[in-house]
Amino acid sequence: MRTGFDNEKYISLQTARIKERIAQFGGKLYLEFGGKLFDDYHASRVLPGFEPDTKFRMLSALANDMEILIAVSAEDIERGKVRGDLGITYDEEALRLADIFRSKGLLVRSVVLTRYASQPAADVFRRRLRELGVPCCLHYPIDGYPHNIDLIVSENGYGKNEFVKTERPLVVVTAPGPGSGKLATCLSQLYHENRHGVAAGYAKFETFPIWNLPLNHPVNIAYEAATVDLDDSNIIDPFHLEAHGQTTVNYNRDVAAFPVLKAMMERIMGESPYQSPTDMGVNMAGMAIIDDEACCQAAKMEIVRRYFQAAEQFKRTGMGKEQVDRLLNLMKKAGINEDFSPARSAALLKEETTGLPAGAMMLSDGTIVTGKTSTRLGAASSLLMNALKAATGVDMELEVITDEAIEPIQRLKTKSLGSRNPRLHPDETLIALSISSATSELAAKVLGGLKMLRGCDAFFSVIVSARDEETYRRLGINICCEPKYEKGWHIRN
Repeated sequence: MRTGFDNEKYISLQTARIKERIAQFGGKLYLEFGGKLFDDYHASRVLPGFEPDTKFRMLSALANDMEILIAVSAEDIERGKVRGDLGITYDEEALRLADIFRSKGLLVRSVVLTRYASQPAADVFRRRLRELGVPCCLHYPIDGYPHNIDLIVSENGYGKNEFVKTERPLVVVTAPGPGSGKLATCLSQLYHENRHGVAAGYAKFETFPIWNLPLNHPVNIAYEAATVDLDDSNIIDPFHLEAHGQTTVNYNRDVAAFPVLKAMMERIMGESPYQSPTDMGVNMAGMAIIDDEACCQAAKMEIVRRYFQAAEQFKRTGMGKEQVDRLLNLMKKAGINEDFSPARSAALLKEETTGLPAGAMMLSDGTIVTGKTSTRLGAASSLLMNALKAATGVDMELEVITDEAIEPIQRLKTKSLGSRNPRLHPDETLIALSISSATSELAAKVLGGLKMLRGCDAFFSVIVSARDEETYRRLGINICCEPKYEKGWHIRN
């Protein structure tokens, strides 16, 4: 696939930019870190060449000058809020982050429990942190937040919060997810630092939207598609245009909150160092795009994926119609429609000609491979095997998996586990292929092609099972389904 983003250039530019911002504030910077530190697959999909662990690698280059605060809301812990992509609660995610950081040799200074009001679940979490040896400090709700600035920036506002004593020039404030209180944690720390006579500043790290790309650039539209459930929208930053005469892109929540944030910083620091929300950012991603067309095409594919994911979710649950409608509008804005992916038309044509559920996958060289439901394999399994054969140069007509490997799995499913569907799911197919590879060089060759499918796009003519989707995602294959069920899906799945 075409590379559109220079990963090493980005790390170099981003690291230098953060160091410049540290120097701007006299040697101390609180950096609010938005988005995912690990496994940023959205960025890697819309900026081909961006590695999922790029941001973490960038921070690791600053490890000796950096410490980390993890903010998590006591209200979110009490409600049992779950991180959707991982399926774990915010308190578990905070502990996971702390473990990962520490295992990589990074200093986790403290967990900051925001909006703490003696919630029972939050107190249980505090005890867990104490038992694990992870420091925890408490930040409290403030009446009238964020508009009652006189109270917020006072002894009875930020002054009541526990202060985390930090020692290094860069303090990264991250969180399990949005709404955890990262910004409030940064400002509270700034308030206390200034009271102690320490010069310190604030900046924000957020990859999207990319401020120096046009408002309707596909990469920025893809960000709106990714956050459609949050009702975010990209807009021109009016404060930056007025202050600097330069058109830049930001998103609606940051622009709406900027006047209040600026007033707080003026109260804390004497004057605001920033004239716009764009000024606050340290995002250099736009400077590392080396092939704009490749990024445009990748971003358009992402917008289409988001549409089909939302359409499938609506079909499954009956909820999210407004998100589907908004994604349709975003596709129109990007100049594309549901047929943008070549795999979709191939999958629908295969179903039409065979009368059976089918799938198609576009390989990295642009080749389209199809697969259909058979007596032994479901559509997802058939497509996976055909894609592996095509990627490794094996004849499509050759039987790679032995009957001796398939039949015991089918008997186990139907005789012992009570399944009415004898066809193998993709994970079962891979087990059978792995068993066959012990005695077959051909099967071993095909199995070795799995890494070649990472990043490819698959499309199915019907909604496949959640189990099939999960296997594809674990293999790094992007998957979309036509929002309709196969007849008798409740039996076959």
